[in-house]
Amino acid sequence: MMAPLTVTDMHTGGEPVRIVTGVYPPIPKGTILQKRAYVRDNLDHLRRLLMFEPRGHYDMYGALLVEPDLPGADLAVLFMHNEGYSTMCGHAVIALGRYAVDQGLVQAVEPVTTVNIEAPCGLVVASVEIKDGRAASVSFESVPAFLFAGDRTVDLPGHGAIRFDMAYGGAFYALADCRQFGLAFGRDRVRDFVDAATALTEALKAGFPLSHPDHADLAFLYGSILTDGGDGKGEPTRNVCVFADAEVDRSPTGSGVTARLAAMHAKGEIKIGETRAFESIAGSLFTGSVARQTKAGDREAIVARVGGRAFYSGKAEFTLEDGDDLGMGFLLR
Repeated sequence: MMAPLTVTDMHTGGEPVRIVTGVYPPIPKGTILQKRAYVRDNLDHLRRLLMFEPRGHYDMYGALLVEPDLPGADLAVLFMHNEGYSTMCGHAVIALGRYAVDQGLVQAVEPVTTVNIEAPCGLVVASVEIKDGRAASVSFESVPAFLFAGDRTVDLPGHGAIRFDMAYGGAFYALADCRQFGLAFGRDRVRDFVDAATALTEALKAGFPLSHPDHADLAFLYGSILTDGGDGKGEPTRNVCVFADAEVDRSPTGSGVTARLAAMHAKGEIKIGETRAFESIAGSLFTGSVARQTKAGDREAIVARVGGRAFYSGKAEFTLEDGDDLGMGFLLR
């Protein structure tokens, strides 16, 4: 029987964040990407145990805190999901910002406490609003985000020519108006959005090469985001992010909102300092703005600020008995 694994569960905009609190096997020193590779290659059975049934589900999401490598980082995190390990996760950063203050990982300072979080994509700076000594809403500024390719088309069987943008917000996303698929938020099934987004992702993975100026490990398509075609000005723009192995984000997706802001700014649809509202498939809201312009290698880029709220949902201690093969994790969809 293995030693118990303890977790604290939170959610941001309805999207789960299972934070591992103990006890994980030691992870060798190195860069955050080296730690990500080690966990992927040597400890993946624990991801399956925590994310998959019977303890999790197809759309579970997790965060494993590891020793920081970057100077100035208060903590470092590896993100995990049904397929593996992502490079950035905004909804988890929002949860971890509050968690870090509540657990005393950083000292609370009113009215705003800064939490420097090292993610596989780089350093992410969370700003935690403190009210009456307690953490409340959280916003973050992520790594440089940019439009990789705009107004491209791909032919999808059954759908014809689909226009999309490819943008990076800590991870790469394809962005497309859902109306091209004959879909409408509030009318069509989530399953229909998942099928359309997955078809787009798979087609682009097969025929749309990506690159990132910092590291080859960042150059992969994480998923597709279908939008309502709005810009979040005046009223929220709705979107759904389908990532990893057809996992559905219940939140507006922090890294996805960052990617959308980068694409919007590159197209002249948003100015520095403007705030827009983004609504998820579940009806939760994030705010997003362009904080400033920057560079990513030789690419024009922005730093986005994305904000939301996270809440606690419980704590658990998980065990695995000898002979429990199903307890190692399985998925049904």
